[in-house]
Amino acid sequence: MRGIQPFFFVQQNLIEGIPGGARRLVDSIRKKFPRFLTMRVLMVGCAAGEGHLGALASADSIWIAEALHECLPQIARAAKASLVVLKDFSSKYRHALAGFSHNGFTRVPSMPMTRLALNFRDFDDYLAHLSYGTRKSLRRKFRKTERAAKIELEIVSDITPHLDEVYPLYLAVHERSPMPERVRFFIWRLDRRIIAFSICMVHDGTIYDEYLGLDYSVALDLHLYFYTLRDILRWAIENRLTFYCSSPLNYDPKLHLGCDLAPLDLYVKHTQPLLNPIFGRVVRLLEPTRHDPVLPKFSNAAELYE
Repeated sequence: MRGIQPFFFVQQNLIEGIPGGARRLVDSIRKKFPRFLTMRVLMVGCAAGEGHLGALASADSIWIAEALHECLPQIARAAKASLVVLKDFSSKYRHALAGFSHNGFTRVPSMPMTRLALNFRDFDDYLAHLSYGTRKSLRRKFRKTERAAKIELEIVSDITPHLDEVYPLYLAVHERSPMPERVRFFIWRLDRRIIAFSICMVHDGTIYDEYLGLDYSVALDLHLYFYTLRDILRWAIENRLTFYCSSPLNYDPKLHLGCDLAPLDLYVKHTQPLLNPIFGRVVRLLEPTRHDPVLPKFSNAAELYE
């Protein structure tokens, strides 16, 4: 065995995330044709995160990519899927996946993650590298929070004893907008009650801030988004990690906090060869990054389309 590659099927709305007139036009068409621009899709990668090639050895990445390129269209047709999509693969895979983008598949940018190099002595040194306005705003938020509440932070590698409290916080954030040696759960308490938690993964010197849960009865007044970020960065710097990465979206504060983009790619192909040349052009119009006004402001935004 040289590799294993997870995949799954989903009924995908192709205009999800598309704003404005185009969305209203499609919605009007769907009143008569409910499945318009909705297709069954074979997705390769992770259902809730970044995609990776499942090669057992790094030298096998190109081999497994070539094997996937050959077999995926056959699997999709057998399962009556209209599209094949490699979902949210890091730009580091572009060489290994060149056989897709050069032969039938269209590569377009997905909503990128963000990344911050942690080359700071401590959190105060990090603040010193931000703009005056951002630095002043953060310090004002932290002072306000610390005057209003005495929040306690706990960092654990096993969340089991706290599940009943933190899961509702995860659902609150979700509705609003197995590796214990690598996982860290950050838990913030106010008067012994959990008001925030974050699930982070640590690997190869990078901390991945995956999921945040907040109690919205206090989150906005206490600026918990920025307060929790401060504590995670403090811990990462103190533990000599080299990068902080966070999940896609919510780009405006991340821009002002000094992050850059960590591009993720989609590789898309229609299972009908005659339709694929036309569909490839349509995909470039539908790709999600075109409609985010903040992404072009990042210094490395051009890397999304290289």
